[in-house]
Amino acid sequence: MVYRSSRYYQSIQLADGFFCYIWQGRGNNCNTCLFANVLRGERPHVIVDPGHITSEFGEACFDYLTKAMDENGFRVADIGLIINTHSHPDHCQANELVVKNSGAWITLSEEEDEFRNTLGEKLCSMLGLKAPQFTPLFYLKEGNLSLGTKNKVELEIFHTPGHSPGSVCLYWPENKILITGDVVFHGSIGRTDFPSGSLSLLKKSINKLSQLDVEFLVPGHSTEYGSIVKGKLNVERNFQAVKLFL
Repeated sequence: MVYRSSRYYQSIQLADGFFCYIWQGRGNNCNTCLFANVLRGERPHVIVDPGHITSEFGEACFDYLTKAMDENGFRVADIGLIINTHSHPDHCQANELVVKNSGAWITLSEEEDEFRNTLGEKLCSMLGLKAPQFTPLFYLKEGNLSLGTKNKVELEIFHTPGHSPGSVCLYWPENKILITGDVVFHGSIGRTDFPSGSLSLLKKSINKLSQLDVEFLVPGHSTEYGSIVKGKLNVERNFQAVKLFL
């Protein structure tokens, strides 16, 4: 693993071509992941959950993410695909700036897109935020997702409702990396008190994920216990612990 830290992001390389940008600011913002150089053409990078543009404390989240990526040698202009684990603004508000800079495509689940355009807009209004506006190129479905050709990445997509009705998690079997969005964190679980949240569905989702062979659990947010859960035994213990909330 390779680490590089700044005031707002800690950059961690977990595998060849895979980088995690762990948010360290005061305000609410998600962690971001990057699959580097996997797509054909001039925009070879895939980003997962680019996050907020600006936090509630006025932190320029997207600008800081751009700088953290630059330090690793990656440009936003070279992003060809955005994957959203779900449509809450702290995960996808910056979609529009990535698209503006690169023309990237966007994908999320169909269930989440329906939520985004209905109850999701009401949620944003409740939070005093503008609902993210974007058009997905295609929808994520549970099953395999192949990224790229030369540096192919084979992911498994899991539909994991509970925090949000169309949430998805991404599993990379080759490196045993699980990207969980806001389904499960280090020592905690995602909220279910938002519109369309469901504790019973979240329980089923977490039980499903806990069956996977995982060495690195990469959550959508850090907690007081930490961010990435490293090591198979620690991941198993984390699942055991969070199930006490369910």
